[in-house]
Amino acid sequence: MPLFFSSKFAPLIPRLRRLSTAAATAAGDNPKLSRIADDLLALSSSELDDYSTLMRLKLRLSLTSSPAAGVGPGVAGDAASGSAGAEEAAAVKTAFDVKIEKYEAAAKIKIIKEVRAMTDLGLKEAKELVEKAPVVVRAGLPKEEAEALAAKLKAAGASVALE
Repeated sequence: MPLFFSSKFAPLIPRLRRLSTAAATAAGDNPKLSRIADDLLALSSSELDDYSTLMRLKLRLSLTSSPAAGVGPGVAGDAASGSAGAEEAAAVKTAFDVKIEKYEAAAKIKIIKEVRAMTDLGLKEAKELVEKAPVVVRAGLPKEEAEALAAKLKAAGASVALE
């Protein structure tokens, strides 16, 4: 491991190594799990950041939340502050989801066209997505972009919420 390992994951590496050893023992030396754990431990700090982002996208988690929430030693002291930290986190929301709550039947075609324009979906996929309302159309957008998309959908006849 490099001397200047300045990633946000640096405090987690020793714990991951212990967990990797414990998991290999508990899993009965499952070679697949051991290989995955070893591959993760061999990643550089930039690769760990990329991997973290990829897993958050695959699991549909917020990209702005802390990757080590609840794991670090200083978190217990932060949790004691209670709702003050939660209020600050809610006030500094940077990623928004555009959600179609409901729509007018007469405006369905216009809404499908807007959904196709803002996503890379085909006609069939966009139609199925709109018909599933309430549904999130785009997730993790900056506030300005989310508001612009919401305005377009409202103009087309949809009832839209930003989450």
